[in-house]
Amino acid sequence: MQPIVEHIWKGKYRHEKEKDREATLRRVVEAVYAQDPNEAERERALSATLSLRWCPAGRIIAGAGTDKRVTLINCYVSPTIQDSMETEGEGPSVGIMDALKVAALTQQMGGGIGMDFSTLRPAGAVVKRGGAVASGPLPFMDMWNSMCQTVMSSGSRRGAMMATLRCDHPDIEAFITAKREPGRLTNFNVSVLVTDSFMEAVKKDEPWDLVFHDVPPVAPTESWFRQDRLYVYKILPARYLWDLILRNTYEHSEPGVIFIDRINQLNNLSYREQIATTNPCGEQPLPPNGACNLGAVNLERHVLHPFEQTACIDYESLLNTVEVGVRFLDNTLDITQHPTSAQAKEAWLKRRIGLGVTGLGNMLQKLRFRYGSPEALHEIETLMQFIANTAYKTSAQLAKERGSFPLYDREEFNQNFLLRLSSTARKHVQDMGLRNGVLLTVAPTGTTSLFYDNVSSGIEPTFAWNAKREVLLADGTRQEFDVYDKGWLDYCHHTDLDPRHATKGGPRPDDSFMVTTEQLSLDDHLLTQAAVQRWVDSSISKTINLPREISFEDFRGVYTKAYELGLKGVTTYRPSPVRGAVLRSAEPQSPTPETQAAPFPKRLRPETLTGKTYKVRWPHAEKAYYLTINDGPDGRPFELFINGGDEGQREWSGALAKLSSALLRRGDSVEFLIEELEQVHSATGGAFMGERFHHVPSAVALVGRVLREHTSGTHLEPGLPSPSAEWQPSSRVCPRCNVPGLARREGCDQCPLCGYNKCD
Repeated sequence: MQPIVEHIWKGKYRHEKEKDREATLRRVVEAVYAQDPNEAERERALSATLSLRWCPAGRIIAGAGTDKRVTLINCYVSPTIQDSMETEGEGPSVGIMDALKVAALTQQMGGGIGMDFSTLRPAGAVVKRGGAVASGPLPFMDMWNSMCQTVMSSGSRRGAMMATLRCDHPDIEAFITAKREPGRLTNFNVSVLVTDSFMEAVKKDEPWDLVFHDVPPVAPTESWFRQDRLYVYKILPARYLWDLILRNTYEHSEPGVIFIDRINQLNNLSYREQIATTNPCGEQPLPPNGACNLGAVNLERHVLHPFEQTACIDYESLLNTVEVGVRFLDNTLDITQHPTSAQAKEAWLKRRIGLGVTGLGNMLQKLRFRYGSPEALHEIETLMQFIANTAYKTSAQLAKERGSFPLYDREEFNQNFLLRLSSTARKHVQDMGLRNGVLLTVAPTGTTSLFYDNVSSGIEPTFAWNAKREVLLADGTRQEFDVYDKGWLDYCHHTDLDPRHATKGGPRPDDSFMVTTEQLSLDDHLLTQAAVQRWVDSSISKTINLPREISFEDFRGVYTKAYELGLKGVTTYRPSPVRGAVLRSAEPQSPTPETQAAPFPKRLRPETLTGKTYKVRWPHAEKAYYLTINDGPDGRPFELFINGGDEGQREWSGALAKLSSALLRRGDSVEFLIEELEQVHSATGGAFMGERFHHVPSAVALVGRVLREHTSGTHLEPGLPSPSAEWQPSSRVCPRCNVPGLARREGCDQCPLCGYNKCD
């Protein structure tokens, strides 16, 4: 094992006194097949797993056969969120606070969760019951984010959530730009739900309506009008909104794009469900309470004569592994716990599984095919078609043995994907039924691919032959590991190269097929994803890595082409100073002006400095704070003083001011200090402040915010008071509606949500 493999095993998957990886995998197979009476199938699964041909998802490896109260399902989707605080009526939808509870319980048991916030009324809409004004979806997303931060703090596994919003929601502009703000929505991936009609409006350069049903705005704009039950809040050029999405993604790598109409049109179960969002990584579009039960075929273990001219896929072995995978995941559905009974019922009714692949990049290397080349794309299509046909035939055989999934209807079952399969596979389904409503997906498989000797993840190419990888430890710190790609190690073994020497200026590999991400074009990524998507009935998690220097025009073309190629979603990553990275190449780099830059020289304090003093109120403190920021001769902040506040808080505020001043005087990056302060979270859950209920996670983060606005001279969100004015809190709990939002206005405590006024 490489050191990182052993670290992953011990830190995430080892249970009690298991002596090696084999013992861990034996425990998993025994647990998953505990209720399966077929001993031969159990032995077949054990062989496929111990040989690393079959790779169960991380939740299964960590939890199966243990006494932990965890789910074996990686990810879920929230029930539909009602536009009300409490659940109203009966059905699959729940109120905001109950949806938050479901997300917390899911996180607690180890599952990630996706939420669509499009059902929540926009900011500025009428709240009829209290005669107040709605805050919009974003402050509620802040609530989810704080919950995830709290639940995550009880363990080392980072919480995973997806937030989506429809492209026609009136708050879509604020949603797109929300994560520009450092420290905001850090526990979310965010994606825009893009419709076919929107893409058509972009193509034709037409106007685009931002609408919400049944609820009018309090202060209508000139473009506001009612259209049947829809209220049009705003009209924008479709191309403006599209460019806003792409420009933000170009600079910040989010939001992603989900083509939601295409997802519903091609969904096997469209006759019984409507999909509105996905799991956190996007590979599983799911209905309310839906679950994704994952595992992957390790493709790099299914190559005969690797790196030779005679290299080929071992289809006999691949057939065996796919059959094992389908049965393995179907068994998992019968032994797992679920966070809620609604999730358990949904999983039982449709018996979704997510059979995927990993190691595709390494497989292509062993076959001597260059990633993205015509030869590679043809091989991928043939391979994925074989996997799809085998999976459906196996599920049909399981239906004959165990019965079809409860909601199976042969006449209603969406035929879109079935029609792509072979006549033999279709006949199996026609004659025997189908055990699983949806079968195929491509998950990112990040940690499990590391655990399986660092094979290339999912359908991604190799990032680098040798990389430095940061791993989050249980105590919140990070440890860096020197990591070698599995395909690279095998290639070096085959060619008698020293893998360490070859990554440090020595002999280079044959770049006709041994390539890394940085050597690939945009089309190499897109065409590979499209080739796989044609044979996947669910969706794909893939990141298209882009060079930092790519122009915006070239970048926007990626998304248009992705739509034209039939993809269900697309995610890109372009390196920028805003985004961190868990991976960086360990190969020698040419020095750049950035890496050559010397540290800031220590600055001496002049006799006099100019600055500003800000009066700031924090909801959890009785007295206001007075923040004085003095600038040096170069215009950058030089020192910080904090006065005021409650007597019990003087100690930490004084210490914070002295430490911050020391860093500023030393010449450290002001942006670094601001980002560190803004990411401090309070045990109280922070506060919602300003007219638009901007979430500030702690008093320390508030200091960072004031410092940011002082430095930039701009305001981060329209409607927030200027730091030069007195900030009015809006986070204390209202005594009438019991919701955070109580603010001090005109000398009285008032609640903008329900209209409460203490002076009335």
